[in-house]
Amino acid sequence: MKSHLCNRCGSCVGLSDGSVRFKDKTGSYGPEIVGKIDDELAGKLWYACSGQYFDFPEFRKKIFPDSPSFHIYTGSYQNIYIGFSKDEEIRQNAASDGIISSILIYLLEKKEIDGAVTLRMSPKEPWMNEPFIATNKNEILDAAQSKYTINSVNEILAEVKNFQGKLAYIGLPGQVQSIRKLQSINDPSVRNIKYIFGPFYGNTLHFSSIISFLKSYGINDYHDIKKLYFRYGEWPGNMRIELKNGQIIELKKFHANYLIPFHILKNSLFCTDLSNEFTDISVDDAWSSVYEERGNGFSLVISRSLNGQKILDKMKKDGRIDLMPFQINKAIEMHSHGYDLKKRGAFIIIKFRKWTNKIVPDYGYTIKGFSLKRYLMEILISFMFLILGTKIARWSVEQLSPKFIGKVFENARTKWKKSTRKIKRQNLN
Repeated sequence: MKSHLCNRCGSCVGLSDGSVRFKDKTGSYGPEIVGKIDDELAGKLWYACSGQYFDFPEFRKKIFPDSPSFHIYTGSYQNIYIGFSKDEEIRQNAASDGIISSILIYLLEKKEIDGAVTLRMSPKEPWMNEPFIATNKNEILDAAQSKYTINSVNEILAEVKNFQGKLAYIGLPGQVQSIRKLQSINDPSVRNIKYIFGPFYGNTLHFSSIISFLKSYGINDYHDIKKLYFRYGEWPGNMRIELKNGQIIELKKFHANYLIPFHILKNSLFCTDLSNEFTDISVDDAWSSVYEERGNGFSLVISRSLNGQKILDKMKKDGRIDLMPFQINKAIEMHSHGYDLKKRGAFIIIKFRKWTNKIVPDYGYTIKGFSLKRYLMEILISFMFLILGTKIARWSVEQLSPKFIGKVFENARTKWKKSTRKIKRQNLN
């Protein structure tokens, strides 16, 4: 845990038959050994771990041998689109455009799958997210929208193994990579997974972010939460907490982002996969003024496998989704901040850690040749995360109004993005 390589994918828990579990999910959220682990199981758990090792080039060849297109930032792909669900109920219920929800509902209706491994807020503990297998439209819609606190979808692998039928799987990059590793050895825990989909990935927050957010409003017990949403309402949505006493707390998504530097999971900074490169289809918000001004939500959609492309083609033909072809250079420019963070910042951090003899993840490739300004920028960012992650910094921000600090954060972030724009976009394509 001290190495920060654990991404909390959950595979070690899901494969261990109760010998490994997560402790303190509202705190450090780390795995602990509570039962016997023989050599065979230990070998499987070690192999399934994507946090310490995942060979990008090797798995590209295995999973996408006939891919017509490739970029070091986006990974392998068939086509790139801007799209949205044409079902207004789905589109309005989702975080952005409802593409993934639409795909899952479509595949269920067409009997292509019998269920979907996904994530929802727990009915019993509404402040926590939990993995489950959705088997109908209502359950798919219940699982819609992003969940920004730590989740461990793969802890459900025992249930996935015993499921009778074909499954779609939705996960973050580290979770998807672990599933792909298990598929490569034909492990029975993943034999039912037919399709893999997922969102782009920036960062994950510790549950302390929720505790801190509540404290800013004078609420000291997260058990008072009745409902928790991270992107409630009209796109791009609001962070919204409904309490048992009827009180509602709501803050714009972009303002709620102030929580990131104070509560980020450090492993997020090592992840080099922004666009979920090993899915059949990956999706993210279309962060561009052209689409943001229209409201409703639009997404960047990347089809990677032939199966993924076939799904999109059928859904467009059936009038379920709208897709507009999009150029690779524009797609990279649209998410330039994220690609700079993952394909530059992460590799610089890994290099820094190597210099100090710390353990680093092995991705089977590296990216080099960054400017001195980019290195200096990463030093500044790392120092900021170090300072803002301290107890005194967290306590200090809790004394301020989230609406106030949110506005300050958004303004500061906008100025930062403008001032570093040239550095981030230098040689980006």
